[in-house]
Amino acid sequence: MKSILVTGCAGFIGSNFVPYFLQKYQDYRIINLDLLTYAGNPENLTEVASENRHVFIEGDIRNRELVADLFSEYDIRGVIHFAAESHVDNSIKNPSVFIETNVNGTFNLIDVAYKYWMNQPFQFKAGYEECKFLHISTDEVYGTLGAEGLFTEETRYAPNSPYSASKAGSDMVVRSYHHTYGMNTVITNCSNNYGPKQHDEKLIPTIIRKALSGETIPIYGDGKNVRDWLFVLDHCKGIDLAFHNGISGEAYNIGGRNERTNNYIAHTICTLLDEIVPLKSGSYNAQIKYVEDRAGHDRRYAIDASKIETKLGWLAEENFESGIKLTINWYLNKYKEGIEFDRLSLNNIL
Repeated sequence: MKSILVTGCAGFIGSNFVPYFLQKYQDYRIINLDLLTYAGNPENLTEVASENRHVFIEGDIRNRELVADLFSEYDIRGVIHFAAESHVDNSIKNPSVFIETNVNGTFNLIDVAYKYWMNQPFQFKAGYEECKFLHISTDEVYGTLGAEGLFTEETRYAPNSPYSASKAGSDMVVRSYHHTYGMNTVITNCSNNYGPKQHDEKLIPTIIRKALSGETIPIYGDGKNVRDWLFVLDHCKGIDLAFHNGISGEAYNIGGRNERTNNYIAHTICTLLDEIVPLKSGSYNAQIKYVEDRAGHDRRYAIDASKIETKLGWLAEENFESGIKLTINWYLNKYKEGIEFDRLSLNNIL
């Protein structure tokens, strides 16, 4: 049984990854280290609550002694590093915690891994030659695009927010440990994820929640900002491939090839809600309101996923139109107890 350390897996992407990974692989034990900040929820892991190959540890990746103890106690043979502060608005208000967690925490993890797996630069300890450190990052490190073009793995880093700067810094730390010490590292940079278990503060859950509660649905600026949307389970499958088959020292962009404006996202969700849980009169679209744009709001992100598609055989299975229906159904189940039923037709409530 091989033990790997995964971090931040009470959060959105990690809590989708853990049950997927444990179901697919019977010879792994996951040691899940999560601080349970506001973005981490133990209820996200109810699917694996009785799984003895999942060990949950509440703790901080910045706690070097704790991390070192986990490597020693469980003989960690791989790391998949999800843990990060990730909300751009929060990084604008309080950037210091993003640097502390995303940069210093990543350094802590990879430095402990280096010292546990290797005797010296470019010399692994016997039996640890296949140990790998997979760092999960974001397309936001590349900055913003014009009306055309795509981010590739060769795109120059140009982060524009404290969040993206902290992720760029953590990417560089990981890269340096490959080139300086010969560690087996892989970096993945993903586009905007969506799907079950995402925190309520994010765009798609906010649209669904505000629509159902009868509140204003806030859209930044003119709503024409473009993102490439990736269904979370497709991302998990890409991480799996990068961990097992990714080439040491390489980076892989994971994107859904689903560029959509925020306007499109909001109107699509509202139109689907009109069909599934219709109001007694009118449309949810009427609740959409434009609000002051946030500082440093990048105009467009879009990923070229050709490398992971051709080199590792990954392909997104969901397009936005199929994935958003799965996502809405999940959130309707989550929010249904709080719906003001007198506003809605009850015919199609899940």
